[in-house]
Amino acid sequence: MTETDTADDTGLPVRHAGRVIVLDPGNRVLLLRYDDALPNGRHWTTPGGGLDDGEDYAAAAARELAEETGWHDMVLLREVHRRSLTMEYGGRLVRQHERTFLARTARPARPLGDVAQMHAADGIAAWRWWTLAELDATAEVIWPAELPTLIRQALAEEHTG
Repeated sequence: MTETDTADDTGLPVRHAGRVIVLDPGNRVLLLRYDDALPNGRHWTTPGGGLDDGEDYAAAAARELAEETGWHDMVLLREVHRRSLTMEYGGRLVRQHERTFLARTARPARPLGDVAQMHAADGIAAWRWWTLAELDATAEVIWPAELPTLIRQALAEEHTG
């Protein structure tokens, strides 16, 4: 698969992407902020991005996580979500098919590595660790909107699995 393939039934170009929900020991989640023009607008989302030639979703998610955080020691635990959405990418609307994986860091509120230049180039305006209570209470746009539910489901699976 490549980052953008031919159009799907929506008539839009298709993009495939892998994303990662990274939780720290306090179950805070790392989110990155993009201050995009409409239609995406300003939003917070998990690390991730498009598949390169020959990559599968997990490989792309792991690569993007390393690129966006500077962490090269993270292990993806399991896939936790799939979704498709219409969004702007590269100056045009695309139909993005995403798979999201769970990962954990042992360091509370782990700082990012030397990624300032990468963030500037990719339009990442800010990053921070969020608690579930903060996600529940925020007026900020979070992608995906169901992220608090996904985290709670992942935590419940950890306790029953």
